[in-house]
Parts: sequence; structure tokens; C-alpha cells
Amino acid sequence: MGSRKPETPSRSGATGPGSHAMVFTHSAATPDAADQPHTPSHPDATGPGPHTTESTHPAATPDAADQPHTPSHPDATGPGPRTAGFAHSAAAPEVAEQSAITLDPAAATRSVAPLPDDALVLGLDVGGTTIKGEITDAGGRALAVSAAATPHGVAAFDAMVELGERLLTELPESDRRRVARAAVVLPGIVDTARSIAVFSSNVGWRDVHVGDRFTGRWRIPTLIEHDVAVAGWAEGRYGAGRGHENVCVVILGTGISGTLSVGGRLVRSNYGQVGEYGHVPVRRDDGLPCPCGNIGCVETVAGGAAIARAYTRRTGREIDGAADVFALMATDPDAAAVVQDAVDALADGLVGIVHAACPELIVLGGGLAGAGAALTEPLHRALDDRLRLVPTPHVVLGEFGARAGLAGAALLARHGALA
Repeated sequence: MGSRKPETPSRSGATGPGSHAMVFTHSAATPDAADQPHTPSHPDATGPGPHTTESTHPAATPDAADQPHTPSHPDATGPGPRTAGFAHSAAAPEVAEQSAITLDPAAATRSVAPLPDDALVLGLDVGGTTIKGEITDAGGRALAVSAAATPHGVAAFDAMVELGERLLTELPESDRRRVARAAVVLPGIVDTARSIAVFSSNVGWRDVHVGDRFTGRWRIPTLIEHDVAVAGWAEGRYGAGRGHENVCVVILGTGISGTLSVGGRLVRSNYGQVGEYGHVPVRRDDGLPCPCGNIGCVETVAGGAAIARAYTRRTGREIDGAADVFALMATDPDAAAVVQDAVDALADGLVGIVHAACPELIVLGGGLAGAGAALTEPLHRALDDRLRLVPTPHVVLGEFGARAGLAGAALLARHGALA
């Protein structure tokens, strides 16, 4: 009794389109391994609205030093995106002063109203090496597009401001007046309630008070948020997961992270973190050490860099990256074995989430999703082998691909909250 697994509802492209080209791109939502700090990434309780300087700052959360040190981003040690606001309100207290204030959940989870359809929005996606920006209309059409290298340290914020100004000056005055809001998505640890970029090891900032540095120059309200939260929310609600209430998005890069939506609501911790899927230990007895301090985490086997290293250890041959390992699968048994080991580790890490939340879909994004059916199909089989009491979710590719962070920034600016 109870031994037969429920059938999964049918869905077109159940495990990712078999004809999908193996095109690898570096996802904006998956910065390099050096980017990922191992600390909670957000102060908000259950899917907080992004911070905007349009109104009084909500009460603050404890300082980063008081929070548990847990990875906050899909890359092994890397950060994520951010946003800011407009109307000249009082600046948030200095970081040292805020540590004594307690979080007001109602303030932290507030949001701003969606924009009318004729409004334009500015979105920036800040990665470890590149800042990408666009101004788009309600249909997602880009009216201005630009990018810039990401400087190290606090100088990165000046580059963000300058990139936004450049985008705005590209528009005719009639369109410039229609840009109603901006969103900046940041790597690392992002305290949206206090408008602070807490930490990014890869870019090299710590406790940067964003405040009105964007709104004062751009003259529009600006939101900041965490890149993985935004990318996963965008895929789950407006991309491959739209129309589904229970969706798990997995961003696969050097590291592994993602989001979970249950009943149509994005699940976030008290610190605003989303899914640290890459840091579920699956090889405790014989695994490799993880930068988070644990042993045998999923991303030590299934992360992009881990796949390349495993192939070199197995064969003695250097290889540029995981994309090359996937490309060799059909003719190289060693490559096939390395990929299967990575898939098994990923399935082991996700199986508990599937039992707990029963998602209808698992959506794969990030650079490794470029493997297409070579990844979706074996992952679906591996999950099916491990599940007995709950349906096996369909495994599909994300629709936004490497643009998930930038597309998510535009959607966040337009809708005003991750809701």
C-alpha cells in the first residue's frame, strides 16, 4: 500500500526539448566561483518586496556579522544583483547604527504599485565581470541596450550609475520622460530592507549603503534585489514556469542555487535567502571539501567547474569547461561517466525538495542549461529512479537563458515586487 508512485500529469516537452541545441552561455545569474559569499543574502521574511528609497527606510535587520554564514548564490563563492530608489527621503542610518534596530516584517515586505503599460523601465544586472543594462517597454522590447566591465570594489557602483545614465541619454526626450522606475540586481549578500550591498567577494565590496546614489542621478525610483531571487522568480512566474503553481528553478553555473514557488508564492527565508541547492551534502563520506565548509555538497560534483575538474582527474587531460565535457559525451565514455555522476548528485540534492514541496516543474537555468536534453533527460530519469511516493516533476529548460537576471530586473521594475 502506498508503493505505487502517482503518475505525473502529461506536459509537452516533459524533460526538455530533445532538439534543443547545446549552446552554453554564461548566465548573468551565475557569477564566477569567487563571487559567492557564504552568508544569508536577504533580511526579509517570506518573499520581501525590494527596497526603494521612495519612502522611509524599514527597520533594519541585524548586521551581517550576526547572521549565520551560509552561501547565498549559485556560484561556489559568489554574489548577486541589487536595486535602488528615487524620491529624496532621509538616508538610511549608517551600517553601525542599524545593528541595534529590529526588523519590522510589514515594512520589509512592502512593495510598490505596478506601472501602467505605457511606462518604460530601466534594468541592470550586475555580474562579476560585466554589468548589463536595458530600457524596455511593457512588451519587453529593448529601446536602449548597453554593457560595461564591472570594476572592483565600490567603484562598481559608479559604473552602474554611469551605465544607467548612458542608457537614459540614448532615448529621445519623449521616451526619457516615460522611464518610470529602475531595478538593479546585485550579486552576493543584499540587504534590501536597509538598501545595503552587504558583501561581494568577487566584486570586492562590503557594507555599501546604496541609498539614493541611483535615484539622485537617474531621477527615477530604483529597486535593488538579489540576482538569483530575481532570475528564479522571473523564470518561475513569467518564463518556463508560468501557469504552474509549484515550480523549482535551479540555476546551474560554477555553483548551484535557485528558487522554489509553492502555491504561486516565492518561498524565502527570514533572511530573504532562496534555495541553496548546491550546498546540500550528498557525498559526506567520500566527497570533496566545499568552499562553504562542508563536505560533498552538490556543487562539488555537479557545478560547472567541478565537472571540468572531475574529467581532468579521471583522464589526466585538461579541458576548458563543463561545456566541453557535455560535447564529448557521445564519443567519450569518461565524459559520459562524469556527467552521469553530476546528474546523480544533482538528483540526490533535489529529491528531498521534491518530496517536501511536490513541484510540478523543475526549470533549469544558468550556463549549464545550455546542454539541453543532454541534461534534462538524464536528470528526469534519475529523479524518477529515486521517487516512490510523489510524482516525478517534469524537467524543462528555462526560457530566458542567460538573460534571466536582466529580464527579471525589468519585470521587477515594472511590477514593483517579487510577487
